[in-house]
Amino acid sequence: MINTNTFDYINVLDKAADASWKRNEAISNNIANAATPGYKRQDVSFENELRHAILGASGGSMDAKISNVNLKTLNPTIYTDSTEVMYRLDGNNVDIDTENVNLAENQIKYNGLMNSITQEFQNLQSVMKSS
Repeated sequence: MINTNTFDYINVLDKAADASWKRNEAISNNIANAATPGYKRQDVSFENELRHAILGASGGSMDAKISNVNLKTLNPTIYTDSTEVMYRLDGNNVDIDTENVNLAENQIKYNGLMNSITQEFQNLQSVMKSS
């Protein structure tokens, strides 16, 4: 992470991209274990933590809030979905169709985050050229 206010949005986007990458790994693991008896699907918790970090940050404007987000406490967490919903009698709760939809959704989200990071760097580059 780069420690300057210039990169606040980039640093938050980077954390979100890391969470999306981790979610991709969890979903891929779920798909790989769709036929494993007793396997419980995994997912990543991040969006709520990000929302609370931004809402809890001091400052009136979004720029001020993003600047005051504590990035060290903003980490994606893998959790096991051990709800009572089971799609098979062997205790496995992975629905392959749902996982494939989740994978596609997450890939779109990741690509959007990467595009946003690229755009932020292009904005910085444009500012530096015009100075």
